[in-house]
Amino acid sequence: MSPAVKRPKRSPKITAAIGRALSAGTGPAWHYFNRELSYLAFNRRVLEQAQSPANPLLERVKFLAIVSSNLDEFFEIRVAGLQQQQDSAGGEPSIDGLTPKEQLKQIRAGVEKLSRDQHRCWHELLVPALAKEGIAFLTPAQLDAKQRAWVEQYFTTSVLPVLTPLAIDQAHPFPQLGNKTMNVLLTLDNPETPENEAHLAILPVPRSLPRLVLLDGDAKVQRFVFLSDVIKLCAGALFPGYVIRSAHAFRVTRNSDLYIDEEEVENLLKKIEDELRNLRRGAAVRLEIEDGVDDETFQTLCRHLALPEENAFRTRGPLNLLRLMGLYERTDRPDLKYAPFVPAEMPFLRAKPLLFDVIRERDVLLHHPYESFTPVVDFIEQSATDPHVLAIKQTLYRTSGDSPIVRALIEASRLGKQVTALVELKARFDEANNIKWARELEEAGVHVVFGLVGHKTHCKCSLVVRQEADGLRRYVHLGTGNYNPKTARLYTDLSLLTASPELTAEVAQLFNALTGFGRTPEFRHLLVAPFNLHSRIQELIAAEAAHAAAGRPARIIAKMNKLVDPVTIDNLYAASQAGVQIDLIVRATCCLAPGLKGQSENIRVRNLVGRYLEHARIYYFENGGAPHLFAGSADWMTRNFFRRVEALFPIYDPELRRRVIGDILPAELRDNVDARRLQSDATYTPVPRGEGEMAFSAQTYFMQEATARAESAVEVAPQPQ
Repeated sequence: MSPAVKRPKRSPKITAAIGRALSAGTGPAWHYFNRELSYLAFNRRVLEQAQSPANPLLERVKFLAIVSSNLDEFFEIRVAGLQQQQDSAGGEPSIDGLTPKEQLKQIRAGVEKLSRDQHRCWHELLVPALAKEGIAFLTPAQLDAKQRAWVEQYFTTSVLPVLTPLAIDQAHPFPQLGNKTMNVLLTLDNPETPENEAHLAILPVPRSLPRLVLLDGDAKVQRFVFLSDVIKLCAGALFPGYVIRSAHAFRVTRNSDLYIDEEEVENLLKKIEDELRNLRRGAAVRLEIEDGVDDETFQTLCRHLALPEENAFRTRGPLNLLRLMGLYERTDRPDLKYAPFVPAEMPFLRAKPLLFDVIRERDVLLHHPYESFTPVVDFIEQSATDPHVLAIKQTLYRTSGDSPIVRALIEASRLGKQVTALVELKARFDEANNIKWARELEEAGVHVVFGLVGHKTHCKCSLVVRQEADGLRRYVHLGTGNYNPKTARLYTDLSLLTASPELTAEVAQLFNALTGFGRTPEFRHLLVAPFNLHSRIQELIAAEAAHAAAGRPARIIAKMNKLVDPVTIDNLYAASQAGVQIDLIVRATCCLAPGLKGQSENIRVRNLVGRYLEHARIYYFENGGAPHLFAGSADWMTRNFFRRVEALFPIYDPELRRRVIGDILPAELRDNVDARRLQSDATYTPVPRGEGEMAFSAQTYFMQEATARAESAVEVAPQPQ
């Protein structure tokens, strides 16, 4: 298996650019929003979807679960990094001038409020609403005698056998608790020695046990009790002769970032495997524990975890609301969920036996999940079995557990084609899955490589080389999202399928740069990190400022997940001051402050949180009336510009350009249902509606538009003779 390719040392020009990008912005600190607090503001937007009665009830439960999932990752990576900086007395101030200690203090305050509001939403809004729909959540105190007997029997037969009580005393050291696992902390009294202080014990709860227990009973009403409540109610069975004084569920979040010096690693795959095994023992960064625990027990637990008390959060419970995702998945109530939507299949893609015949005649742009991801899978699968295909090159950042893409690559290799897979082993939280695929691909004869040392390969590219009557021809797929058919039904993304000689040649050049050696490649059409992406984006922004100064049309529309890079932000400020009208659609973190007098008055930022996760990156520069239009994998973050391999691709086809510029982007800027505007004080407010203005949801519009396009294409399709 090939290691990551070691590139020659960076040129002084690139090194200087990285230094400028990594430094703080040139403006005063108040010109920028804090990255971490901005992310918490985004997570509050997700919570608002759970609070909104406009959403179906079980979808609101799902949004509430997503808030917890987002917070877990936030602590595992972002907060863990800040705590390391604080502990080592190192770390540069944030873009807004805050030290790690100051950021952690503000994060704690923000998380405490968010957590309170999240649990208030559950107890005061969702639980009563679910009860009205025949889905009841009971506490131990609400169980009648029959229900309590059933719970005790369930505990005896299904829970007790897999629990292991762990005493904590001089003879029993504090156990190693896994990351994000549920545990129950108990204080116990021995009636024979009442003079002794309470004993401590922990019950780790295996992940294999379902966290939501459905009580046996009335078929018309689903009654659930949380597993943690079942264990607390029945835990006495594990400690005969003792009296349980208190029982509180808790969970520990640990540092989950991988710290690997790739320059010093001979076998990157093995090293990452070793590090993954160590993650469960990572430093504790957060303790969540149910309210009511006494101060002495709480302090003892924090001491054993080597965790400062300010990093512990007492919560109303239940812990880990992510487990409510199970309620959504197991409850067959279509009336409480979004109406089903089937991604549209475009008939013209089926008009010929092979996709190659379609792509050779025209570029194809697909808007997921409104339009099916199936043609992308078909592109790889047809390439695998087509006898005229000689080679396939593929990047894999994240993919599904039963990936048809990987299966097709394996099949292609077995059929004798040259297949190269560039697998990103460091795709956060997908490391183990990608290691598995890397091994299976290699066993099938696929050339597996890991990209450039020190860079994550995040670009979404697939290249196929095919022998045709007029010679070899390349075909490519370029996307904004991952090669994962499952998330392609949940994330909004764009896919481009093209046989354009200019683009396919540069994608081939990109793959050569990733798998071999050579000088820094030059790209005329693609914008590729870490090579030309950052510099070209700055040039495009500066060009808009020049157009505005000269009285020519000047506008920027940029859609992304995160905007953090200070150099880019400063240049956007400069463009705004020059008169460029700038609309930013930023899903999550945004460090740019819009609407500042004399600074960013011409910049508007909106955030869109809806049924689907906004994931596409689209960049429009008006260029004096001859617009540039790009899509691709890169956000405007320093890491994406310099520490990842990214690719933005131009959209040249006039019809496809009209669709993006005249339909997709305007619809997102028109949304007044799921969209919120970012204010100059870092808060989000609803998009105001003018008098008589109708509600407009971009995502709803895209679903309707895709269905209509597919149906219209069927109606006008020529009938067979």
